[in-house]
Amino acid sequence: MMQGTGSDVGKSLIVAGLCRAYTRLGLAVRPFKPQNMSNNAAVIPGVGEIGRAQALQARACGVPPSFDMNPVLLKPETDTGAQIIVHGQVRGTAKAREFQATKGALMPAVLESFARLSAEADLVVVEGAGSPAEINLPGPDLANMGFADAADVPVLLVGDIDRGGVIASIVGTMELLAPAARARMKGYIVNKFRGDVDLFDSGLVAIGARTGLESMGVVPYFAEAGRLPAEDAVAVERPWRSSSPEDGRPIRIAVPVLSRIANFDDFDPLAAEPDVALDMVAPGRAIPGDADLIVLPGSKSTLGDLAFLRGQGWDIDILAHHRRGGAVLGICGGYQMLGREVCDPDGIEGAPGVGPGLALLDVETGLERRKTLAEAEGVESATGERVTGFEMHMGRTTGPDTARPMFQLGGGSPDGAVSLDGRVRGTYLHGLFSADGFRHAFLDRIRARTPSGLNYEAEIDGVLDRLAGHLECHLNIERILEVARAR
Repeated sequence: MMQGTGSDVGKSLIVAGLCRAYTRLGLAVRPFKPQNMSNNAAVIPGVGEIGRAQALQARACGVPPSFDMNPVLLKPETDTGAQIIVHGQVRGTAKAREFQATKGALMPAVLESFARLSAEADLVVVEGAGSPAEINLPGPDLANMGFADAADVPVLLVGDIDRGGVIASIVGTMELLAPAARARMKGYIVNKFRGDVDLFDSGLVAIGARTGLESMGVVPYFAEAGRLPAEDAVAVERPWRSSSPEDGRPIRIAVPVLSRIANFDDFDPLAAEPDVALDMVAPGRAIPGDADLIVLPGSKSTLGDLAFLRGQGWDIDILAHHRRGGAVLGICGGYQMLGREVCDPDGIEGAPGVGPGLALLDVETGLERRKTLAEAEGVESATGERVTGFEMHMGRTTGPDTARPMFQLGGGSPDGAVSLDGRVRGTYLHGLFSADGFRHAFLDRIRARTPSGLNYEAEIDGVLDRLAGHLECHLNIERILEVARAR
């Protein structure tokens, strides 16, 4: 099990890289994360949803994703509440304090999933969440040492040297753990190192002297990490997820970063295009006036993020952009925001209410308790270009503009809406830009271009291979496997 000194230290990527590395050695490998908190999720056909990171890790193993790989998923809807997904299905919602008090009841479901994965694998690589030293949290622990104890798995600790203080974070984590938890910790990994690694030799000595832990290696910064789908919205603010027009990229696309942004990896294929300047617009900034396209992303709380959007003044920016002749696209929650009205009478995503949308599409949305979870494929109505992706939403959108659907999905099912002037589009389809032909046709309408030749799906697999090779060079993967087998 890979636990971290904190969030965003690189646990997800370490697990993905090790999954691919051990799979290349001929082992049957499976990823596992007992409890995840993220609004970036992946659909499992006919079953439900899991965290996006575990779907990527399954891909690294060369196997389809399973709800057993992430039995408990929390999807934040407010600052203090979240939707609870168990074995792929919505179990309900809970405030943070309520969940902490009741989460112990979910341990049997977690262990049941781990047992099924273990039965089909030579090796299960487990990812923790946050830090095992969060001693302020009450109740039994599902995410880190509580699970490790219940399942009797050895643990390695991952620290991030890029943010500074890695020696203190590793030593401090060990100091805060109970004696039994310290005994379960078998070694550590220093991640995201920049510069001359020999300069950290004395740091390794200091960590070993103070903790008794064995170093499993120092991993240099992996610059291609941003090409892989990220686990949660912490990654949105990183520079690799945005590029600027100064880079000489003529197509300028702006995405306002909503407070409950969901499935923002929809935009990774756009960021990978060499002629696209993708600007993830952080709160406090205006949406650039020279953007060719504004995309409203998915949201876990549509009414809440409509209020957030207006609080940032982004509604004024979007409407001004549209008046100037600019194009607008909304995906899932962003599609709902583009309509006349969003109704949530039952408080499905927060407090009950009705709110006006941006009225750029002649549609309205009513939120419903039934959640649509489905993989989908079809064609774009305007071009006939093939698309694939998935739907993940709790709403139904109707109105005159749906008579001009953006896509025709399998079985002739229409999806989305297009305004009468063709400049505003909305869809429930996540992952649409992964289709190379559609992505080029879409961008070509913004600005005439020569196809880049980017094969996005092949690129993801290439990065996973290079990540595995990177870890093989800098980690003692033979020793890590010995630790796992000694369980």
